Amino acid sequence: MALAVRSRWDPFGTLVRQLDGDFDGIVRRAFGGSANQAFVPAADVARDGADVLVTLEVPGVDVDNDVNVEVTDGRLVVTGRRSEESSKTEGNVLVRETRKGEFRRTFVLPEHVGADDVEADYDRGLLRIRVRGVTKPEVEPRKIAVRKAGQNDDAPQVEAAE
Repeated sequence: MALAVRSRWDPFGTLVRQLDGDFDGIVRRAFGGSANQAFVPAADVARDGADVLVTLEVPGVDVDNDVNVEVTDGRLVVTGRRSEESSKTEGNVLVRETRKGEFRRTFVLPEHVGADDVEADYDRGLLRIRVRGVTKPEVEPRKIAVRKAGQNDDAPQVEAAE
């Protein structure tokens, strides 16, 4: 007599296992990743009147020697690197909570904005870049006359007689 093996049909089992693995990978990359993972500074972009203010979080970066802000090919490009300042070893475990490495952030600028419209300052780990005059002043709306087909602008307007 042969034994019949019954298995329960689980249409979502494979998908759930795959998603669990994907989620675990995301968490490992975000919180546990390798020590040579690149440093990418967080950026906030906000409007300030007609200007735009770009703020990058770059604590531990030597802005005098390791940061470059430039306008090239219609883009604001911020490059730099953060060197490892300190780390400690506890037994066989290396403890490092900050990322090190080179970074590059690029922001597209409107066509009329040039390098003269950009200024940057640094204070307490924040690199603030002001891009002046991003929005052009509003132009007053102007009504446009609509011509009828066959109407000649130079010909005098003749009203039909009743």
